[in-house]
Amino acid sequence: MSDIIQLLPDHVANQIAAGEVVQRPASVVKELVENSIDAGATSITLLLKDAGKTLIQVIDDGKGMSATDARLSFERHATSKIKEAQDLFNLNTKGFRGEALASIAAIAHVELKTKQEDDELGTQIKIEGSEITSQEVVSTAKGTSIAIKNLFFNIPARRNFLKSDTVETRHIVDEFQRVALAHPTISFLLHHNNNEIYHLKKSNFRKRIVAIFGTKMNEKLVPINEQTDIITVNGFVAKPEFAKKKRGEQFFFVNNRFIKSSYLNHAVVNAFEGLLESGSHPSYFLYLEVPPNTIDINIHPTKTEIKFDNEKALYAILRATVKHSLGQYNVAPVLDFDRDATLDTPYDYSKKGSSSVPPITVDPSFNPFKTETNYKESYNESDSPKSTTTHSYQSNFKKDTGSWEALYTNTDTIESTQQEQLFESEQETETGKTFQIQKKYLLSSIKSGVVLIHQSLAHQRVLYEEFLENITVKEASSQQLLFPVNISFSSSDIEMIYSIKSDLESAGFMFDEFTKESVVIAGIPTSISESQITLILEQLLDDIKLEVPDSSFSHFDVMAKSFAKSLAIKTGTTLNHKEQENLVNNLFSCKEPNISPFGKPTFKTLTLNEIDTIFNK
Repeated sequence: MSDIIQLLPDHVANQIAAGEVVQRPASVVKELVENSIDAGATSITLLLKDAGKTLIQVIDDGKGMSATDARLSFERHATSKIKEAQDLFNLNTKGFRGEALASIAAIAHVELKTKQEDDELGTQIKIEGSEITSQEVVSTAKGTSIAIKNLFFNIPARRNFLKSDTVETRHIVDEFQRVALAHPTISFLLHHNNNEIYHLKKSNFRKRIVAIFGTKMNEKLVPINEQTDIITVNGFVAKPEFAKKKRGEQFFFVNNRFIKSSYLNHAVVNAFEGLLESGSHPSYFLYLEVPPNTIDINIHPTKTEIKFDNEKALYAILRATVKHSLGQYNVAPVLDFDRDATLDTPYDYSKKGSSSVPPITVDPSFNPFKTETNYKESYNESDSPKSTTTHSYQSNFKKDTGSWEALYTNTDTIESTQQEQLFESEQETETGKTFQIQKKYLLSSIKSGVVLIHQSLAHQRVLYEEFLENITVKEASSQQLLFPVNISFSSSDIEMIYSIKSDLESAGFMFDEFTKESVVIAGIPTSISESQITLILEQLLDDIKLEVPDSSFSHFDVMAKSFAKSLAIKTGTTLNHKEQENLVNNLFSCKEPNISPFGKPTFKTLTLNEIDTIFNK
């Protein structure tokens, strides 16, 4: 047989490697910005067009590269970060594999300009699909400028898998925030389609967090500070009352590198035990410093997962540190046996001696049951039933007169009334069509058996179809607010709201003004109330961040889903008989009553035969 194993060409190997390194435009942004940080940049500018699909350009003032290094940087496994395998366990840089630029150059048009400080002229290199088309000497500023154009131009299948511009921009902003939070001493500038999203000046950790997430974040933060032999912990956690239903603002940085760790996250959540509502998640920004030789970063292509030598010790220290800070800043109750000076006797009272005991006066003629005799005397025995019954006396205080009255009641009458009420409720139950079970399900009878309905999911389906019809078919009705509502968001969230502004206006929202940190809403859809505006918009942003919309769907669908999720009745809500019937009737009037907007079943039918089978086993 002939040999069948062959060595892949470099451009094919680079495209295969790009599948792991470059998943979407955000991956390119991460790699390029981290290269700028490793180059010692103090200022980094990120320019985007069409969510990075058309252009991703990173400009820095780092040390730059020589002509030889500039060309060699696009070769696979070419790096200045490590020289031997042992260096992997003593890393102080972001990158170390030497495959990012080679992978990016394999699937895009690349233009690089770079110059070192001592050189008079710099180098310009142009690459298309791993092939260098030109290299020449140019006049450029100190540092490096690299532009990535037409990402995935030679892999159309990968380009088609990309999400909408809004979703891809959200991923880029996430990566940008992670790098910017890890390096507050570096100034960052982010522009998207010629619009400035972030302009972050050199600052400290707290100011950088506030600059990214808005001025209201400042009042939410509780400082964290602890230093031990194996770890140094700094940063902030948000107060429990500002916990969110989604896991959004949760950041771990180990040696200035963003990581994801469910184990350490559990330590922080455990420190909030007893302070959070069920289903809420705390926000935190925690910076951990550990010896480089105690961690292993080289276990995942994105470098966001880390192995620790002593995870259990880190867990205990982190949990205790967060818990201590919550108590220290009076966020959580703590036991303190030290003397509290505020409880001391004031100086002015120390010379006044002991106070006298207040006198107690007693009225010996007071009898609270005195009126009982008067009531018995005025009672006409002819009015009572002519049966031998026992009587009970209940006391009732009249606030206007301050007197007590003994209320004469026939116990037989009470028992009779209770039986009548019970009989009436049973009659109502027999004639009614629906029953509520555990404030979560509705049980309704049908000809063939019974149907069990999940009240929250059913209401979501009803609201979803109503909203979708109002937005797409009917002209959305809007109600103008007497006083416009000003809502604060982060800069990236404001940018996202502005990008879907026309869709929101089609749904009935009216906007007055957009600023970098807030949006003024002048009108809302008639189906929602003013108090629900923030909840609905936050839910909508979360759904977009979680990639609910597909590239083939408009924002109308995700808006209808978000509105339905936000406004649907929740589990634990008591519904009266009429509300139950209305929900059942509205559900089965829907086009697709079987499933909720998110694909979950809304009801389950049990036929009489199935019920009989249960009892005849």
